[in-house]
Amino acid sequence: MDIKLKGRLDSIKGFYIKSGRMPTYSEMTDLFGVKSKNAVFKIVGKLIEKGFLKKDSKGYLLPVSGIYADTAAMLMTNASAIFAAAGAGGGLIKLLGSVEAGFPSPAEEELLDSVSIDKLLIKNPNSSFMLEVSGDSMINAGIMPKDFVVVDKSLTPKEGDIVIARVDGDWTIKYLRKDNGKYILEAANPKYGIITPKQELTVAGVVVGTIRKYK
Repeated sequence: MDIKLKGRLDSIKGFYIKSGRMPTYSEMTDLFGVKSKNAVFKIVGKLIEKGFLKKDSKGYLLPVSGIYADTAAMLMTNASAIFAAAGAGGGLIKLLGSVEAGFPSPAEEELLDSVSIDKLLIKNPNSSFMLEVSGDSMINAGIMPKDFVVVDKSLTPKEGDIVIARVDGDWTIKYLRKDNGKYILEAANPKYGIITPKQELTVAGVVVGTIRKYK
């Protein structure tokens, strides 16, 4: 493999380590430093031809077993560390009561229960995953940049759900809507328009919760 092609494969592996998924074709234009998706298609074609990438039955890019072994091991290590940390304390936090969101009232520290954060947010662990949000297209739904969303891929998406969807090769988080019997995607920010799929719309999962850190 020539040095330039190896560098592009390393860029994909680096993205995979950081994000836990393969990059979209739009993201690869930035990774490879090219201006068009056509250039990306050619590069990806070469990597597939040489056995460094493959596609599944739906055309999604997949890492090749063995070549990504070190990457997969790193992801598994990171995931194990996260779950081990949660398990070390039982994943529990004290529930002391409720607080007024309107006018203030005296707060009494009364232990009502202990709440498992993971069980509160994740009903179906085996079919759930988290993603970090980038962009401001969902701010009016209370989903801000750098928030984490919890996604359940076992749920059947319904109109009005917030979903993670692949539309014409790119991934996004949007409301799932219907227009004249056809599914479309709608942002929760008026500066973004309706997304009408030209070729493909695949829903990967339904957003069931958000996590935000302030400090």
